[in-house]
Amino acid sequence: MKVFLTGATGAFGTAAVRGLLERGHEVRAVARTDDKAASLRALGAEPVRVDLFDADAVRRAVGGAEVVMHLATNVPPLNRMSMPRAWNTHNRLRAEATRLLVDAARATGVSRFIKESVTFVYPDGGDRWVGEETPPAGDVALLEPTLEGERTALRFADKGRTAVVLRFASFYGPTARYLDEALRVARWRMALAAGPPTGYLSAIHTDDVASAVVAAIDAPTGIYNVGDDEPLTKRDYVDAFASAFGLPRLHMIPTWAARLSSGQPSVVVTRSWRISNRKLRDATGWAPRYPNAREGWAAVAACRQASHL
Repeated sequence: MKVFLTGATGAFGTAAVRGLLERGHEVRAVARTDDKAASLRALGAEPVRVDLFDADAVRRAVGGAEVVMHLATNVPPLNRMSMPRAWNTHNRLRAEATRLLVDAARATGVSRFIKESVTFVYPDGGDRWVGEETPPAGDVALLEPTLEGERTALRFADKGRTAVVLRFASFYGPTARYLDEALRVARWRMALAAGPPTGYLSAIHTDDVASAVVAAIDAPTGIYNVGDDEPLTKRDYVDAFASAFGLPRLHMIPTWAARLSSGQPSVVVTRSWRISNRKLRDATGWAPRYPNAREGWAAVAACRQASHL
C-alpha cells in the first residue's frame, strides 16, 4: 500500500519506515531537514517537506496515498515539561494537524488513518489490568488535545474507511530521548520514575512500537493499547534499568517532589498503569520482541555498548 507518514524521523520512525518497506509498502515520509530527507531516501522512502499546519500543503502531500499514519509529536525536554507553553507545538500536532490530515485524507481517497496516542490518558489502575474499555481519566487539561486528536481520527471511520488509534505506553530504547535523560539523572543516583514504587509502569521498546505501527495496517477500526506483555512495578522497572547499565540502586522521585517540580504533568506520571496489549495481539497477531523491560533494557545497554566500541 502507499503510505504517507509523519514522525518518520523520531524515536521509532526509522524502524517503522524500514518495517513498512520490508512488508512491501511504499512510503512517503515527512522530513524537516536535508539530512533527515537523505536518511529517509537511503532507506528507500520518498521524503517530502510539508508544513503540517498548512491545509493546502497537507492535501498536496497526502495525495495518492492509501494510508495516512500520523505519528508526529513534539514532547518538550524534561527541564521544560512544567511550562504549559512548552507543549504548544505538541498539542497542535495532536489536535490541529490531525484535523487537517483527516480532512486531506477524506478529500484524496485515503482508506485508512492511523493515529498515535498515549496510555497516559487512563486513570490510575492500581494493580488491575487496564484495557481499551477503560474510560479516559479526563482530569488533566494537558491531555485534552490528545483526546481531541483521538476523536478526530476515529471520525474518519465511515463510508468503508478504517481508523486506528494506537495508545503507546512509555517509550524506551536506544533511539529514545529518555535514555540520555535517565542516564544523566542517574549520576545523582536518581531515577526518572515517580510515585509509589508498587505502582505499575507500562513500557514499550521503540523497536516494538515500530512493529506495532506496521501491524496496525491490518487492524480493524478502534483504539489499541501498545505495551509490553509483562508490565513491571516502578521499583522493578528502575532496578531493571540500573542492572542493565551497571548502576547502583537508584532513588525514585516521591510523589510530592514530582508535583512540586513538574506541576500538572506529574499527576499523570505518578499514576499506576498495568496496561493490557491483548486487543492488538488478537486483532493482528502482533507481539513485542521484548516481553518486559528487564529484557528490553538489557538489549538497550548491549546496543549502546556496541555503538561505543
